[in-house]
Amino acid sequence: MSDAHLTERQLAEGPDPVDLTDEPIQLSHRDPASDPIRRAPASRRRRIVLAVALAVGLAGAAALGTAGWRVAQQKDTRLSAPDQVAGLTRDDSERARSTADYLRSGFAADIDLDASFGTVYRDPADETRAVLLFGGTTLLWQPERDLDSLFGLMADETGRVAGLREVPAGKLGGVMKCGTTSGDGGDFAICGWADHGSAAMAMFPNRSVDNAAGLFRQIREGVQTRG
Repeated sequence: MSDAHLTERQLAEGPDPVDLTDEPIQLSHRDPASDPIRRAPASRRRRIVLAVALAVGLAGAAALGTAGWRVAQQKDTRLSAPDQVAGLTRDDSERARSTADYLRSGFAADIDLDASFGTVYRDPADETRAVLLFGGTTLLWQPERDLDSLFGLMADETGRVAGLREVPAGKLGGVMKCGTTSGDGGDFAICGWADHGSAAMAMFPNRSVDNAAGLFRQIREGVQTRG
């Protein structure tokens, strides 16, 4: 029996040869997705989402805090009608009082007020430029919306308010707007302010909107107090 014969028989009876490929051989049954190195991107994403949510929450809380502080600051407001304000003198004549009471009553009918007032101020330099002022105090949660509603009601009484625009409200804050409307004596400027504690309007015959806006701020600072 030859050695060549034995060698051929051993190869024929042995196990099948292993087929080697280019694919890596996995030496562990651990799920690759559970690898902490592979989980890192998802973990970072969660942290980013949480950080964004926290930032949005803090921003919302800050906005609510600012709004709450503004309401608390403005809600306790008082309005008065001093003898003189912004270079004007209160007109206590019967005709002026009747006009002021009419305006006050109409204003109070349009908005639920804790207290209301109305007065007429005359300009010593020009009797044709009297200022008709009326308003009241109450808690307003949305001052600008309520002021727009008041201008809408005023338009129903006097005609369309044209060119209505926001003007600087001054140191007392809130919102102030002015426009023009028509009356028996022709066109005149009309302005209004509203904050979380009060709302008021004024008519300015024979004055431009810019002139009326500046005078209205001065009048407000003379008739409105807080605290």
